[in-house]
Amino acid sequence: MKNFDYVKKDEYMPVKKGLIELIKKVQDEVRDKFTFRYDFIGSASRNMITCDPTTNTGYDFDIDIRVNDDDENYDAKEIRNIIRIAFDKHGFKHDYSFAEDSKRVLTIKFINHNESRIVHSCDIGIVHDGKDGQQYIHFNKFQNTYEWQYQPSDHYEVFERAMAIKKKGKWSELREHYLFLKNKNLDRGKKSRHIYQEAINNIYNRYF
Repeated sequence: MKNFDYVKKDEYMPVKKGLIELIKKVQDEVRDKFTFRYDFIGSASRNMITCDPTTNTGYDFDIDIRVNDDDENYDAKEIRNIIRIAFDKHGFKHDYSFAEDSKRVLTIKFINHNESRIVHSCDIGIVHDGKDGQQYIHFNKFQNTYEWQYQPSDHYEVFERAMAIKKKGKWSELREHYLFLKNKNLDRGKKSRHIYQEAINNIYNRYF
């Protein structure tokens, strides 16, 4: 078993405020090309940020960036690179690493170099909401290509089931179950969002 527990709000809120300051600098940096809005999603939006103090993974935030480029002046690769370069330019002033480019997100990490550990990190997704659903910029590192792809269908089902669980008054039970699943998980490749989805489905199937 691992030792995940929920991070207290008074601990992560100053970090969240620091991230907002950084994002505003990025907004100013790219303003001559396009504007964007941002939203904290995932565990930060649900007050379900977790951390295992016995490991070197820290805790994380998830942010969606929605670029205003209705005239499509920039393709997916240009948008992603413009955002990445801006975070690299200003992130180090806030003690963040250069952004790592992965399939779905850019990741910046706050590292305590004296203790050689990751304190927290932030995954930054670039998305677009259209009439046919939400798209995100997908990076294929083997082909070095960037393209807009639609979110998988279960993306919306999880949200609807979470709302049903809240309405049923079972959110505290979900929080406990999510923590239980995180602590017993032995698959290092399994993301927190997949564990959350599993917890949602288990609690939903228990009551509906």
